[in-house]
Amino acid sequence: MPPNDVAPRLNLYSLTRTALQQQLVHWDIKPVHAARLWKYLYIELVSSLDEMPELLPKLAERLRAEATLGVLPTALETASSDGFTRKYLLSLPDAERIETVLMRFSGRVTACVSSQVGCAMGCVFCATGQMGYTRHLTPGEIVAQVVHVARVLRHEAPTGATKGTTRATRHALGTRLRNVVLMGMGEPLHNYDAVMHAVDIMLDQSGPSLAAERITLSTVGVVPGILRLAAEQRPIHLAVSLHAATQAERAALVPAARKWPLDELMAACRTYSEITGRRIFYEWTLIEGKNDSEEQARAVGELLRGLPAHVNLIPLNPTVGYGGAPTHSDAGNRFREILQQEFALPSTMRQRRGIDIAAGCGQLAVVAR
Repeated sequence: MPPNDVAPRLNLYSLTRTALQQQLVHWDIKPVHAARLWKYLYIELVSSLDEMPELLPKLAERLRAEATLGVLPTALETASSDGFTRKYLLSLPDAERIETVLMRFSGRVTACVSSQVGCAMGCVFCATGQMGYTRHLTPGEIVAQVVHVARVLRHEAPTGATKGTTRATRHALGTRLRNVVLMGMGEPLHNYDAVMHAVDIMLDQSGPSLAAERITLSTVGVVPGILRLAAEQRPIHLAVSLHAATQAERAALVPAARKWPLDELMAACRTYSEITGRRIFYEWTLIEGKNDSEEQARAVGELLRGLPAHVNLIPLNPTVGYGGAPTHSDAGNRFREILQQEFALPSTMRQRRGIDIAAGCGQLAVVAR
């Protein structure tokens, strides 16, 4: 409990629409009034309780006394020279901080959001893993990052896109957030309940209205979480950070592999695909002289043979705590050719974005670099 046993304020971003209606009933307020509040939160994207003039006075009074909107203040905003990437250092209520990234691609905008302060998985080439683990994020702190990016896009809407512009028009103008990747700071499956609670809010068609196929969760291979995703038939995309095709090599890069060995991980992935009928995106960070050889490419092909899979190849991004170098383009292209030509395994060389502001894959952290 906070000092003096004062109950924490209710974070509105932590409530599903049903939970919000139930809260109003608890306050002896008709649940129908939740619709207007929900619209303020996720359609009008207000940034304070003072921007909700049409609320029932009794509800407004309750909110001011017992709730918080859950907005995360921006401590620092950094723009990349690539012109497409922006990173936000966001402050949490307990003075901890997280990083969130806005990335623009042709025809779409993606928010890369964090699920923890730091990370306990300790991947050697990842800045978040190098900083260690502090705590889980709450559902409201995860949702607040999505709302933050959506609000930024609203404020940057081009001429003709106003506050009253319809969703369809904003979508056409490229000002609506379409994609969310849970690939920021932290291991999402280590914070499973909070992450899935947040995803449920993101998917609400009267709220953030993200499509399930537009949300991707990335894991280093937390086997119980993968099996739970399968059992619960979660419709979002799953990405598994692989990085090596043998247990010894993978454990050297991803310490979590010692707890969940490669054979157990691949068995869980097969179970996931069998139950859900979905393919998995396998992520492979290409490190020069470490895992970018032709032999490694063939080992990946054999490992994934017969599985519904797509391999995302990611040249290593620099971090202070790891001395490896990104693969040369020739080696990376040859790696991809082998996967596709010898194993008919689809793969993509991921675009590198925001490297100059440490906003790329594996670079997010809130410690000195």
